[in-house]
Amino acid sequence: MKMQTIALVSMVSTAIGGVAWVLLYPLLSGERQAEQRRANVARAEPIARTTGRTQQRSRREQVEETLKELDVRSRKPKYPPLTTRITQAGLSWSKRQFLLIAAGLGLLALTLVFLSGLGIVPALAAGFVAACGVPLWLLSFLKKRREKQFLNHFPDAVDVIVRGIKAGLPLHDSLRVIAVESQEPIKTEFRSIVETQTIGMPLGEACAKLYERMPLAEANFFGIVVSIQQKAGGNLSEALGNLSRVLRERKKMKTKIQAMSMEAKASATIIGSLPIAVGTLVYLTSPDYIQLLWTTDLGRIMIAGCAMWMAIGVFVMKQMINFDF
Repeated sequence: MKMQTIALVSMVSTAIGGVAWVLLYPLLSGERQAEQRRANVARAEPIARTTGRTQQRSRREQVEETLKELDVRSRKPKYPPLTTRITQAGLSWSKRQFLLIAAGLGLLALTLVFLSGLGIVPALAAGFVAACGVPLWLLSFLKKRREKQFLNHFPDAVDVIVRGIKAGLPLHDSLRVIAVESQEPIKTEFRSIVETQTIGMPLGEACAKLYERMPLAEANFFGIVVSIQQKAGGNLSEALGNLSRVLRERKKMKTKIQAMSMEAKASATIIGSLPIAVGTLVYLTSPDYIQLLWTTDLGRIMIAGCAMWMAIGVFVMKQMINFDF
């Protein structure tokens, strides 16, 4: 019985010692710390790769956010405010000055027509056209002319910026060169960018505001390229070089479209002016024959109908050859 007790105690002691050896030896010998170090070394590469992917995803998210902001900003209203239209036309007038000039033109036209003895209704119509139609047409004409001048010199300005960046100049100094030595209206627009950036606005946002003063796709491209480079980084000279090639290709395509549409424009001009020319020649040769068109009721109705159909035809032909490019 005593031997059985000793054997049982020995077996229990051996079991307890084995369990203690298994549990305590890794802590005392440092094997667990070594295993942790090996695990950390083994996980080092996946952690670095995950960090790289995170950086790439972060940069992609920055670019996407920048594009969304610029897209929202570039959605110009169909009818911009009057002050914006005056700025786009290149005029230094205030809104009050423009309204005063428009009112003066309307009053002058109303007075001249009324004093000529045509009546109050034609005088009011002439005053309305002179006060509302003529000033707005003038703004539209000056705006289109200024945009055309801008497009003619804008690719050259971008090339100058690219050469300056490749030569080691900062982007701000390259823009300053354009603001000093370029032609109008490039000079004025880039001077506005430099002055806006000088007072504290970020350069990318200052370049993006170029689209507000010059509502052209080319100006929007330039603002997008600079804004993305300022926020996400990248090779700016290469991006602007690609932009310069795109601008020149667009200019070449626009010129080609204008050349191809000149035949249709000439046809529309001839067709539109032919009735007036024929009517004038008939009046000079046989005035009694053609006077029936405006001395009789049926003739007036015919003139009104012909004028309406001619206007519809000219409008349709204009829409057919009006390429929005």
